[in-house]
Amino acid sequence: MARLCETEGLTDIQEEILKTVRAFVDEKILPVATELEHRDEYPTEIVEGLKELGLFGLMIPEEYGGLGESLLTYALAVEEIARGWMSVSGIVNTHFIVAYMLLQHGTEEQKQKYLPRMATGEVRGAFSMSEPGCGSDVSAIKTKARRGDDGDYTIDGQKMWLTNGGSANLVAVLVKTDEGADSVYRNMTTFLVEKESGFGETAQGVTVPGKIEKMGYKGVDTTELIFEGHRIAADQILGGQPGKGFYQMMDGVEVGRVNVAARGCGVAHRAFELGVAYAQQRETFGKKIAEHQAVLFRLAEMGTKVEAAHQMMVKAARTKDSGQRNDLEAGMAKYLASEYCSQVVEDSFRIHGGYGFSKEYEIERLYREAPMLLIGEGTADIQRMIIGRRLLEDYKLR
Repeated sequence: MARLCETEGLTDIQEEILKTVRAFVDEKILPVATELEHRDEYPTEIVEGLKELGLFGLMIPEEYGGLGESLLTYALAVEEIARGWMSVSGIVNTHFIVAYMLLQHGTEEQKQKYLPRMATGEVRGAFSMSEPGCGSDVSAIKTKARRGDDGDYTIDGQKMWLTNGGSANLVAVLVKTDEGADSVYRNMTTFLVEKESGFGETAQGVTVPGKIEKMGYKGVDTTELIFEGHRIAADQILGGQPGKGFYQMMDGVEVGRVNVAARGCGVAHRAFELGVAYAQQRETFGKKIAEHQAVLFRLAEMGTKVEAAHQMMVKAARTKDSGQRNDLEAGMAKYLASEYCSQVVEDSFRIHGGYGFSKEYEIERLYREAPMLLIGEGTADIQRMIIGRRLLEDYKLR
């Protein structure tokens, strides 16, 4: 039994869920992932399989039709899925963040309306903060919702980098509203925008132009979202009250960072598996390359990084599950896991030599996927700012 990425203290139910997900990854994802990725093809059959397993409702409480599992269970499942193909984990993650935001901040009517259908995968979620000109500066968003005399709102603007932008039919969208607050962060509101799946005009005043062509992270649809006079009722404001959108989104991103850490762990684990296997097959100078000290040292570093990232991700998930503030742990986990993932993938690529450059070998796909984790849910520099500020809070001189 391999010793990397083991998690102590799991229940029998958690073990069974992860065993099922691992088997699904080995049988249904890994054999087709590279072919689908090269074609940039949406993994319809894989997604249907995840629906049948109940993965779309993994963290949704049983009272709303889900499995009611913890963030830790979810993160470990994502780690397994990303080990198979990172794009599939992205399809689940954005859906989960919207479900989490609904659960934590939605009205009871909103929960009853959406969560049962999200648990089955009938309603698929995406969330949208970023815009073409703001990047990590959320305060710079320009998309606005103006309130009419009848109490309804009209949204105008352009959003960017929506994972599931085409396939989702419910989007949590952060916009600016004029609430008369003295802070830009209290003049933001999250709207729950319903639309049809697909591209083009998918709702009145809502257009999804098409998929953005990317270096990696293929298969999953990443899109823009354009609002031109989209009319939306006030009861579609998350939680029913305007002005709370920024804080709702940040709560969602916090668990999203645990998810990105889990994805980094999964991709790194797969890169290590490929590297350690190839090193025991390839021969140079009369012996397996794993017997050369240079390669052996590289494998040792890779394994250590995979294990360290996994354990930090587990701690971040458990901290959130315990009800404690976890922005420090989530930031550290996301930062470390994404950086280590990039390094482990490159080391595995080097072990493969010239064959790593060939599309015939799986490591070529991982080499293009890993960079997305360096920027997703906040860049490494953003994580360092969060970590540094939190450390100064904890270690402030008295």
